[in-house]
Amino acid sequence: MSTALRSSHRLDPDARKASAAARRRVGQGSLTHPSRTGLLLVAPAVLFVAVFVLVPLGFALVISLTNWPLIGSVKFSGVKNYTAIASDAAFAKSVLYTLLYTVIVTGPILVLGYALAVLVRRKRRGSTLLRTIFFLPFVVGLSTLSFVTVLEAQPDSGAINIVLRTLDITDGTTAWLVDGPLATGLICVLVIWGVSGLTMMLLMAGMQAIPREFYESSELDGATWWQQEREITIPVLRRTIAMAVIISVVGSLLAFTQFYILTRGGPGTDTTTVVQYIYNRAFVQLQLGAATALSIVLVVVVGLVTAFQFWLLRERD
Repeated sequence: MSTALRSSHRLDPDARKASAAARRRVGQGSLTHPSRTGLLLVAPAVLFVAVFVLVPLGFALVISLTNWPLIGSVKFSGVKNYTAIASDAAFAKSVLYTLLYTVIVTGPILVLGYALAVLVRRKRRGSTLLRTIFFLPFVVGLSTLSFVTVLEAQPDSGAINIVLRTLDITDGTTAWLVDGPLATGLICVLVIWGVSGLTMMLLMAGMQAIPREFYESSELDGATWWQQEREITIPVLRRTIAMAVIISVVGSLLAFTQFYILTRGGPGTDTTTVVQYIYNRAFVQLQLGAATALSIVLVVVVGLVTAFQFWLLRERD
């Protein structure tokens, strides 16, 4: 009887049309298919990206092809601003300094952040207070920390020199911010202290998500603490560590605030980063076209560096 019903259904064209129409209606209302409702839901995000990302980026490309002084008439210059980058020695110096700064701070930020995360990842007495203390510098922000450092790095009266003089390390009159290497070292210490709290929070969240059974099984096998970290924690946290490194590297390549507040790129141009050099070209030398071309090059380079890091730190099966 069931065979007869199937045969009659196959021979009935009206039934086949009704079934096809019903399937189309179900498909149109499905959450897995595009629909007018879905387009309306994503429209605000698309509009936001278009207005605040794509339109400014397009306008920046136009500016980079002109001389565009901040004050005066605008003239089209083509790719002249881009070709001039290759012969800009000051820009090359700022790039090398920024890369040096990035290399100096990236490793210590990761190591210190990991050590702090290990210290506070377990629920024990005082761990919440320690998390707050370690994360507080990042909440305060580099701007505030930099202004405080300006006061505390003053010769004779700053707390840094007072402490070093008390410990008989220096005579207490060191001018930290007018010497290139000393200023760089001070800024690196400031950034490592101020940013490690973010790395700590990222890694701590990943550590707390690792099942406790992994560690208990390894303890039964006689694994030491370092073996547990090397064989369990670090492999499981691979993606989190990669994200923390990428955030640190990108932040270092785009460093501006702490250098602008503490040294203004000085003495001379010894502590001038890429972003500060672009700022000076735009708002000090009033060469907005050239500065915009440099900005676009910087965006492309940072994007390529980030993509390379994603590829290098990707999860390998």
